[in-house]
Amino acid sequence: MKLEKFSMGIGDRFGHQGRAQLAAFVAAAHRGVHVAPVWNKSNREHLIVHSEPSAVRTEADEAVKSLGWKGAYYVDADHIGLKTVDRFLPVSDFFTIDVADFIGKRSDEPGLDDVIKLLNKVGPRPAITGLSSPIELTNEKIVAIADKFLAAVKEAGRVYRHIEKARGRGSFITEVSMDETDRPQTPEALLVILAALACEAIPVQTIAPKFTGRFNKGVDYQGDVKVFEREFNDDLAVVAFAVRHFGLPPELKLSVHSGSDKFSIYEPIRKAVKRMNCGLHLKTAGTTWLEEIAGLAAAGGDGLVFAKEIYAGALDHFDELCAPYASVIDINRAALPSVQTVNSLSGKAFAAIIRHDPSNAGYNPSVRQLLHVGYKLAANSGDRYTTLLKKHAELIGRCVTENILDRHLMRIFG
Repeated sequence: MKLEKFSMGIGDRFGHQGRAQLAAFVAAAHRGVHVAPVWNKSNREHLIVHSEPSAVRTEADEAVKSLGWKGAYYVDADHIGLKTVDRFLPVSDFFTIDVADFIGKRSDEPGLDDVIKLLNKVGPRPAITGLSSPIELTNEKIVAIADKFLAAVKEAGRVYRHIEKARGRGSFITEVSMDETDRPQTPEALLVILAALACEAIPVQTIAPKFTGRFNKGVDYQGDVKVFEREFNDDLAVVAFAVRHFGLPPELKLSVHSGSDKFSIYEPIRKAVKRMNCGLHLKTAGTTWLEEIAGLAAAGGDGLVFAKEIYAGALDHFDELCAPYASVIDINRAALPSVQTVNSLSGKAFAAIIRHDPSNAGYNPSVRQLLHVGYKLAANSGDRYTTLLKKHAELIGRCVTENILDRHLMRIFG
């Protein structure tokens, strides 16, 4: 199984927007932009909304059948490890192996000598075309980098082989995620990581490194765009070099996690990918839920009442909701309007606060982030929320399709 050149992860926490999401990919294809959809949902999200991985497979298959989609599509077991992967094995064909928790742990397992040997073949000053500055990899530096990342690669190998034993070699896509860590990987570190993945015989097709800056949920990139652009270009160069010299799959490409709504870096990404003629996986999550809640607000009536209740509940449970996402949100509590203020707003005005349209003076990124992590409240409302989704399906579906098509697919892949 080989992942297409361009792919995009789409989360749908409540499983009602599969057709609306896929409609965006259909529309993009009609414009000559071909991207493979990847429905992704993490174990944490399944636990919060009380769903099963099989529901994501059903949603994806039904959307594909309904719209007559002829292209490839995938179902991603998002951010899994050995403790959580088993429930995804029967229904997923894309596995994002998250080994961030193992970064920095010492590895006593054999394998370092193989990594050194492989890297020595390309020399201490590998001629990597496109790097912003040359790199030097002495054996001492390789050992220092491996000391931080080898345990994570070894864990990725254990998870990969567990999946392979259950599903069979070549029957799924493997992604390795190392983005949820404190500091970005240098080009030297990424090269060592890729060499170690090759030595571990993991046919990784996408890798998610850590970049400089904040990739907060549902809002734009926070950081120096020029620094990101340099890091992204360097990483593209390292990946291309590793594919040529380490025997990694030719489909291997970078994955940008928490990629939803990072509008300020979309153009640098688009230009770099076009220049290098390489692939890209963009992973989004949470934006569909936000379009649902914005759509309910815009619908007025019972939808607006519910949306306002979710906001009030999110304010009331602020610390509880935000704690698990502390590393990927930056909410200015002073910028959050009071419940009384929100209750006085029209549906159009409240929807404008939520939707990510910086040109609209009403847009409030702090409210958007708070609601992003507040989906647990909707999950706890039971049938009330899903009934509203069905009642206002046309309006919400239009919001979901337009968001994915215009704000994401066409901006970065168009």
